[in-house]
Amino acid sequence: MQETKPGHTSRWRAFVSRCRERCRKLVHDARASAVASWHAFVARCRRLPRDTAVYIATTWRALSPESRKKIKQAIAAFVISVVLALVVAGEGFSYAQYCTLFLLFFAIQLWITEAAPPFAVGVFIVGFLVYALGNADGIDVGQYVKTWSDGIIILFLGGFFLAEGMQKTRLDYKLLQKLLPRFGQQARYILLGLMLTTACISMLMSNTATTAMMIATAAPLYTNSKGSFSRALLLGIPAAASIGGMGTIIGSPPNAITVGALAKQGIHVGFLDWMIVGMPLAIILTLVFWRILVSAYKIGKDPLDTSFLTAPSDEAPAVNALQEQIMIAILVLTLFFWMLGKQLFGIPTAAVSGIPIAGLTLTGILTGKDVRALPWDTLMLVAGGLALGLAIEEQHLATYYVEKLKHVQIDYTVLVVLFALITVSLSNFMSNTAATAILIPVALSSTALIGDHNPIALPLIIGLSASCALFLPVSTPPNAIAYSTGLLKQSEFRLGGVSVGLIGPALIILWVLMTNGS
Repeated sequence: MQETKPGHTSRWRAFVSRCRERCRKLVHDARASAVASWHAFVARCRRLPRDTAVYIATTWRALSPESRKKIKQAIAAFVISVVLALVVAGEGFSYAQYCTLFLLFFAIQLWITEAAPPFAVGVFIVGFLVYALGNADGIDVGQYVKTWSDGIIILFLGGFFLAEGMQKTRLDYKLLQKLLPRFGQQARYILLGLMLTTACISMLMSNTATTAMMIATAAPLYTNSKGSFSRALLLGIPAAASIGGMGTIIGSPPNAITVGALAKQGIHVGFLDWMIVGMPLAIILTLVFWRILVSAYKIGKDPLDTSFLTAPSDEAPAVNALQEQIMIAILVLTLFFWMLGKQLFGIPTAAVSGIPIAGLTLTGILTGKDVRALPWDTLMLVAGGLALGLAIEEQHLATYYVEKLKHVQIDYTVLVVLFALITVSLSNFMSNTAATAILIPVALSSTALIGDHNPIALPLIIGLSASCALFLPVSTPPNAIAYSTGLLKQSEFRLGGVSVGLIGPALIILWVLMTNGS
């Protein structure tokens, strides 16, 4: 066995010593690095609140005053909605009912304060319902998404296509050239003439279809007129369409629901019987709101400048002569089926919208660029409103609170006023058809409990009052169509919402009690 040489031993020891030294240095450096990193992390954590506050303050100051105001309104709306939902909720409310109640309060405040664009609120409603109620037992959230393909949406789309086609072919100008001379030269009487025309047509045709047609026809007026006339016109036409629906049984769905509910009680209301009650109210309310618009928007007796209707266009025609004739044929065909399609052939009103949608695109009258320019945001707003109304109906919120009235002992006159105002309030935020269907059965049983009163009066008042909801763009499809022009602020609808929402039920109560007794 060989002995280890001294030179090898010393080198080995030196190598080991260097390794130990390096290990010690590595451990020391690692420890120092870890300590330094930890101190830096702690320092950052200590600075984080201050840095975050500085960042938020800097970002907040960079926002415009209008943006800061809207953020404050949205936060306040959220807090108030949570509090109201907790305070107003009934005993034993489910998670889904709490969510729907919160959403109702939150959406209403966002719409009223305009803290968010109206269409964005509509999108939020659908998204919230899907997310919040997606795991709730027994709830099909798909129904809220399907509101995007609801018949009302298709009807809107047909109206938008028709309006765009009339504008591109200048058919709207030609119709106004024929129509306006019948109303005189003064702006106020032209407004009155168009409102009365709208009200009369809506007695026989869908309010939504009537508004789509009249807004399309009046487009040259509100796009070329200066001052406040255009805004008064855009408020007057949808209001007249909703009010005019009172005139006949077929004028508005709540009318038909009222007649059907009374028929189940053995009370028959004929077409002429309804017109005796509804038509005078429709005409009087249209005149009243016309007078309010004239006063609010200071529309004087000066002649309205309509020279633009006959002025030659500097632009080359966007369509050829054949396409103009096709546009007229599509318009006539659409109006015919909107008016008589359901009665004669059983064709739903929404299905008729396929005529302008398909006809105007297949014939090249409307191009892809024209279709992209349509007010799609209005459809988002309406879809959200439909989803909210559906959630209120599905969660039985309106039914719960209305049923409470059964146990309240009040005078018949107070009950009538209360039901009229509740009808208008509910119809502003959910389908007036659904509101009527919920309220009338409760009204009939409440009338029976109070005493000897005419059972026809209260259902009539409810059915007619449902047409007085005009407070928001989403309150009625006609309002949404007018809002889609982009010429109205959301707040401007409050004029009709408050005036017609208060004067309408008052006139309805007086007239119904006068003609049908109490």
